[in-house]
Amino acid sequence: MRTLKFSFFLGLLAFISCSSTDENNINDAIVNIPKTFKVLSLGDSYTIGQSVCNTCRFPEQLKDSLELRFTVQDTIKLKIIAQTGWTTTNLKTAIANENLQNDYDLVTLLIGVNNQYQGKPFSLYETEFPELVEEAITASNGDKNKLIVVSIPDYAFTPFGQNNGNPEITTSEIDSYNTFAENYCNENDITYVYITDITRQGLMDTDLIASDNLHPSELAYTKFVERILPIAIEKIE
Repeated sequence: MRTLKFSFFLGLLAFISCSSTDENNINDAIVNIPKTFKVLSLGDSYTIGQSVCNTCRFPEQLKDSLELRFTVQDTIKLKIIAQTGWTTTNLKTAIANENLQNDYDLVTLLIGVNNQYQGKPFSLYETEFPELVEEAITASNGDKNKLIVVSIPDYAFTPFGQNNGNPEITTSEIDSYNTFAENYCNENDITYVYITDITRQGLMDTDLIASDNLHPSELAYTKFVERILPIAIEKIE
């Protein structure tokens, strides 16, 4: 009888061990299923990365940082719709011509500096910025929690900005654009990331300015990503 009980005990242990191993294997398989995350970045020269390398612009740096966060099997696909000189109107037209899919896991929007620089009526931004926000939300399958609006850099704190026009007026007007965008985002529970202060260090730290003496450098974009990344990770996960 004692031998029978001992044999039964060994069998039970073997069954539990096998069951546990099978469950672990299943869990490992589930954990290691490759995933694809889609990121969309909308904007102008600050998004396309004027005067820096293709991998230096902030959307690419953000993509690379996200890839380090996830497993090697996972894929981050990045699409950029941006061009130097684009106003809100230009960006709206470009988005309309893209026939975008509405399955993006993360969308960034940084737009408005050319409205200011080209002297467009502020009312145009007041109308078109909310429209662009809605289009960005549509691209993320209607989920506003997948959107990050990034503040407009201040080019007054560059050699170009100091030598062209009135730097004080430039800063004041960019503040107006950013205040409107931030208030709109706060009122509509949309994530807003402020990076303008980084660019306002450009005259003291010239490493933050690209070789054209106007746009942010790779280092500046790295600092942008340091602020955006933790939020982006939460939104994708």
